[in-house]
Amino acid sequence: MTMPANADVVVVGAGFAGLAAARALVRFGHSVVVVEGRDRVGGRSMTTTIAGVPVDLGATFVGPTQDAVVALAKELGCATERTHTRGKNLIRWRGRTRSYRSTIPKLSILELVDVSRIQWRFERVCRRVPVNEPWTSPIAELLDSKTLDQWLRYVHANASTRDLMAIMARVTWGCEPDAVSMLHAVRYVKAAGGIGRMLDVQGGAQQDRFPAGTQQIAVRMADELGPRVVLNTVARRIERHADGTLSVGTDSGEVAAQAVIIAVPPEHRANISFEPDLPPEHQKLAAHWPQGNLSKAYAAYETPFWRANGCSGEALSDEGPVFITFDVSPGDGGPGILLGFTDARSFDPLPGPERRERALTGFATLFGDAAMTPTDYVDHRWSAEEFAPGGPTAAVPPGSWTTYGPWLRKPVDGIYWAGTETADEWTGFLDGAVRSGQRAADEVHRRLSD
Repeated sequence: MTMPANADVVVVGAGFAGLAAARALVRFGHSVVVVEGRDRVGGRSMTTTIAGVPVDLGATFVGPTQDAVVALAKELGCATERTHTRGKNLIRWRGRTRSYRSTIPKLSILELVDVSRIQWRFERVCRRVPVNEPWTSPIAELLDSKTLDQWLRYVHANASTRDLMAIMARVTWGCEPDAVSMLHAVRYVKAAGGIGRMLDVQGGAQQDRFPAGTQQIAVRMADELGPRVVLNTVARRIERHADGTLSVGTDSGEVAAQAVIIAVPPEHRANISFEPDLPPEHQKLAAHWPQGNLSKAYAAYETPFWRANGCSGEALSDEGPVFITFDVSPGDGGPGILLGFTDARSFDPLPGPERRERALTGFATLFGDAAMTPTDYVDHRWSAEEFAPGGPTAAVPPGSWTTYGPWLRKPVDGIYWAGTETADEWTGFLDGAVRSGQRAADEVHRRLSD
């Protein structure tokens, strides 16, 4: 389409945050243009098919208290179904495969006691950190001076507990515990309602999924917005003028606006040129809020054979590259589909055939040799994305929250910030993205209504 010359608001980024913001602004009566550098909408939500079944290469699950995204999906007619949990879970640990039926795997009594002790201590720290302004906590400087790994060693967590927390760090932030600030870890977990709610399937963040994929939600929002969404259009430059207006320079032309919402991960804000420059704190924030890296592998089979063996398809492994799995099959009759989260450090550098072999070997170690002969296979490495790489969310290192946190979403002369990293509830999740877009839209509406 032809880029309009003017709009009340330009939204940069057509992920869940940007589209939710644009949708809210249109309902407020404002004219909006959404510019997106990719050739698709959805951001870190991307749906493909395997054996003819939709699967999500990015964000996949939703659960209780994720009210914003669940309400949005319901309004748009996007149905959910329960994640399969019937049967025994498996864990590959210290060279042995064992079964268990709860969130916490079956370990030795001493190991289980230590896991419970560390979870109790972690959530005790959470109570002392406000989610909306974590840098104001009396222990903020102390927590932000340590990595999660350093804190675990400080409280004498044993090796098994540290390894379980490493799995949590990989699937949550796409990094190791020695790369993420303890203050960030605490704030993030608290924003999700606690460790249990964040990690659980039943009653937790993995309870439900969309059989048609999560990207359909973004597609339907974009369909509503129609020609207001412009794809293959990278925002290159944002100018702030003396009269309070702004202009956004893109590959498809320039748009004059009264306000701009930037709905991209903090790290990728640095790819936009600002005139005049943003305040120094904003510039430094982008450099200190890096994206993590997490990859996924899917394998399809004639049937979900693990169910016949009494397995749920949910598993953990300390061997890698597959370290956590879920059953996302459409039903007992087939096809059977395993989802595996993979360790980007060892998985991403491999060529395609070797990635496939390593992933299938990981599945087979857990579920048996039948996992080596799928009918279909697909994987995705977010670190290899050409445009805006990385995911699932920011892996914020020590020192960042106490130094730059106050500027994470602080407006600058008509420029507002959205994205799941800026949310105070369900940060890093689809729900946080939707909430952040709606919050930014409210802020802009108040500005334009003054």
